[in-house]
Amino acid sequence: MRGKLIFVTGGIRSGKSEFAERLTAGMGGRITYIATAQALDDEMRHRIRLHRERRPDTWKTVEEPYRVAQAIREHGRDSQVVMIDCLTILVSNLMFRIEEIKGQEFKKEFQGEIVEEITSLARAALEAQAHVVIVSNEVGMTLVSDNFLGRQYQELVGIANQTVARLADEAYLVAAGYPVILKNQA
Repeated sequence: MRGKLIFVTGGIRSGKSEFAERLTAGMGGRITYIATAQALDDEMRHRIRLHRERRPDTWKTVEEPYRVAQAIREHGRDSQVVMIDCLTILVSNLMFRIEEIKGQEFKKEFQGEIVEEITSLARAALEAQAHVVIVSNEVGMTLVSDNFLGRQYQELVGIANQTVARLADEAYLVAAGYPVILKNQA
C-alpha cells in the first residue's frame, strides 16, 4: 500500500513550509525531512538555521541538493512521512549543476534533463510506502523574468509544479499563511 502524495505551494514567505510542517507532524510516526537548500551565503545559512530550529528533534534531516528521487526511495521505506522542502530550490540546484558539468551557460535544450529528474522524483513519491509532502514556490503569479536564465527557471518550476500537482492526492496553495485546498482525492 502506498502513502499519499501531498503538494504544497505558495509564494515566497507565504507560510507554505510552516503549513507543510504542521501537516507532516499531524501524520505522526517516523518523519524524514529532505532539505534541498545549500548554505552558499549568509542569508541562506540564516534561513536554513530558522527552518532547523522549527523542526522537532525527532525528525530525521537529510540534506540532498540533487538526488531527491533516490532519497525518497531510500527513506520512504523506513519513515511514515517524507517531507521535501523545496522543489524550486532543487530546480535551481539542477540548473546550476548542469551548467557546471557542461561548462557552459544553461540552454533551453538542457531542460529535458531536469524534467526527467522531476518526473523520477514524482514517480518515487507515488511508489513510496510513506506519505510524501512536497513543498514548492508558485512562480506563475509574478512578473516574467527579464532574462533568459530567469525565464528558463520559471518555466521549469511551472513544469515541475504541474507534474507533481497532477499526480498528487492532495494539493494546497498557501497565501498569507492560510492554505486553500486545490485538490483533495480523499
